[in-house]
Amino acid sequence: MDQSPPRNTSVTVADVAHKAGVSKATAARVLGGYGTVSDRVREAVTAAARALDYRPNELARSMTTGRSGTIGVVVGDIENPFFSLAVRGITDVARQAGFTVILINSGEDVGAEKAAIRTLLAKRVDGLIVSPAKESDVEHLREAARSGLPLALLDRGSDALDVDTVIADDRHAAEGITRRLVSLGHHRIAYLTACDTPDHRFHAAGDINTGSVRRRIEGFLGVCREAGLIGMEDWVHVGAATPEQTHRIVTAMLQSAQRPTAIIASDSVIGLEVFKVCRDLGLSIPDDLSLVSFHDADWTSVTTPPVTVVRQPVYGLGETAAKLLVERLNGKGGKASRIVLRTEVVDRASIADAPV
Repeated sequence: MDQSPPRNTSVTVADVAHKAGVSKATAARVLGGYGTVSDRVREAVTAAARALDYRPNELARSMTTGRSGTIGVVVGDIENPFFSLAVRGITDVARQAGFTVILINSGEDVGAEKAAIRTLLAKRVDGLIVSPAKESDVEHLREAARSGLPLALLDRGSDALDVDTVIADDRHAAEGITRRLVSLGHHRIAYLTACDTPDHRFHAAGDINTGSVRRRIEGFLGVCREAGLIGMEDWVHVGAATPEQTHRIVTAMLQSAQRPTAIIASDSVIGLEVFKVCRDLGLSIPDDLSLVSFHDADWTSVTTPPVTVVRQPVYGLGETAAKLLVERLNGKGGKASRIVLRTEVVDRASIADAPV
């Protein structure tokens, strides 16, 4: 008769070992994922653990293996569909590798990011994936990397950190879509971003601390200069960090005497607000205003008209960053990787020739 403990009690490694007919040390090796055992023994211990509904003691396991089985992830805005999808890529890879993800939202505030890193270090995470809020302020990340903790940067790189980094080809994407608009006769092209500057005005690309956005603005301005368009820095608008702020900025632009004939939205949250303001003001897309948005959010394909987007490899960014981190956690050494993933323009119906 099976004398194994009932499922509603706390099942120990010793209980699993007894049911599997192995020593406690052998069962611990299988359940902890360390050491070497035969396939037959591993299958027996795994079957016993499943039958007993064994739940590992994470604290005890971390003391034995030196690992917590967790990865810390810090992103700028979890409500933004971009980060939600990137985190999905991270968690899928982490789960397959046996890690749990602890996610913290920084709100794009470097102070909150530093507090998040402190919290994650206190929880003894095995590695970090971070999308830095301010690429010029990364000493806290440098210290974490110096301590030997594996670190990967997501979507935003930093020249000050020699760590694994995964970004998209943002500059190339912005260049391509700007050339497309210029070829359609647009000269008044606005670029709108959530990033802000100390005086809430844009002066130069170096004002922008978020690398992905900075690269896009550099690409945008570079093509404008090539096309002979002067003073396009004045058409870069910052501070669209909330729907309310975006609504105010877009309304002012579209009600001005020299309103833009095209807008490039730096993310889909901004793009949606531009679409709403146009509707409220009775402006037609694309007859009165051409609209392009970074990130192929679900809403962009179901509006009338559907919106042309720069489709970013968002899931792939998270997936790749997690794979690089897991490789480091599994002992891979060597030079830090910098991986650039390609974007693509999805042509829909929101851009047209500039109005005469």
